Amino acid sequence: MPKKKKTVYVCQECGYDAPKWLGRCPGCGAWNTMVEEVVAPEVKGSGGLRLGLSDAVKPQPIGDVQLEDLPRFLTGSGELDRVLGGGVIPGSMVLIVGDPGVGKSSLTLKVCADVARSGRRVLYVTGEESTRQVRMRADRLGAIADSLLVVSETNLETIEAHVSNTKPDLLVIDSIQTIFKPEVQSAPGSVSQVRECSVELLRIAKTNGIAAFVIGHVTKDGNLAGPRVLEHIVDTVLYFEGERNAEYRVLRAVKNRFGSTNELGLFEMRDVGLVDVPDASKMFLSERECDSGTVIIPTVEGTRPLLVELQALVAPTPYVPPRRTADSVDIKRIQLLLAVLEKRVHLQIGACDVYVKVAGGIRIDEPAADLGICVAMASSFANRLIRPKTIVFGEVGLSGEVRAVGQADIRINEAKRLGFEHVILPMKNYRQLAREVTGINLYGAETIRDALRLAMPKD
Repeated sequence: MPKKKKTVYVCQECGYDAPKWLGRCPGCGAWNTMVEEVVAPEVKGSGGLRLGLSDAVKPQPIGDVQLEDLPRFLTGSGELDRVLGGGVIPGSMVLIVGDPGVGKSSLTLKVCADVARSGRRVLYVTGEESTRQVRMRADRLGAIADSLLVVSETNLETIEAHVSNTKPDLLVIDSIQTIFKPEVQSAPGSVSQVRECSVELLRIAKTNGIAAFVIGHVTKDGNLAGPRVLEHIVDTVLYFEGERNAEYRVLRAVKNRFGSTNELGLFEMRDVGLVDVPDASKMFLSERECDSGTVIIPTVEGTRPLLVELQALVAPTPYVPPRRTADSVDIKRIQLLLAVLEKRVHLQIGACDVYVKVAGGIRIDEPAADLGICVAMASSFANRLIRPKTIVFGEVGLSGEVRAVGQADIRINEAKRLGFEHVILPMKNYRQLAREVTGINLYGAETIRDALRLAMPKD
């Protein structure tokens, strides 16, 4: 009599498993995500004690470990290379995540062609499209190269055979949710399949010294679909940000074993695909109009300074409570700064609707933008223009003081490069840089009152 298969119910959002079906996952709280999956039988090994020391890797003092320079190769995209930390490392596994239509496949296909033109062999495995569809997109992007090989396949064993035959330097999987392992008795895209396939792809990449790019889907909340362990397995996790109809895309690293996670890559969507934006500050300020409620804020992403335009609209409203809306800025931060303005500056702004957004869609989350947000909201409330060619930055405390921020010199140099003439900054930063900086006027502010008086001088 055949042995009955053991099954469990696994949450497709977080990977939590239970012996019976549950309407709500105890792990993540999601509803109707528990799916029945067959448990694979355990494989009994020979045991660690039976393994001879001659066959195993012996422990050694950490000082005796040999260091080698990790050989990187460029992808052809300066913005992607910046986010990766200087290029791609053979044997690494990179996970690229983003909303549908944001440009993941377009970027990776263009990168594949650039890498193939440099003399390396590339294998592009698509599980969502046919090879004809990939060729059509490659014609539009100009991504045709002799060393770029394309195959439409979802069986992991067949993919491994293709890798063994072609021996590529770069492997692209589009996407991990479509790949399945025959031994795992669950549907492609399930937690079990994604976990097992990811581990197997990592083994293939590490064993053969192949750089692997894996594209992943996201849930409706914008998080990575599949088990959380997937982010722990890979070496680098890159998130694509930006609306489908927006002009610009932002690429951020939320995990990078071979580089910083503070770097940011900017791309512009055109008819030929995603194009690098090396001078983002000039691009964001190209359509700027001088009006009340508009201020320029210098933000720093990693080692890259960006000048962005922040816009605020404050208008009286008969509705209670008044509305607070923010785009690309944390709404809780806006509410906190509004309270500071009303308490410390005595602006009767509590009965007004407040709308704040960043032109270009770049998300700002560093404290250095606090002072600029306050100046923009106060300017719109008073309907007064800010001093022309002025940038504003600094952290605002609850008592109304303006605190110093890091990398002030980088922000000022970027403003000088783009022709700005005035900088309103924290007093501590002013004292540190007053004698060093030339060619631009610096104004130190100890409190938010000082900053508003400097930003909107009386005629």
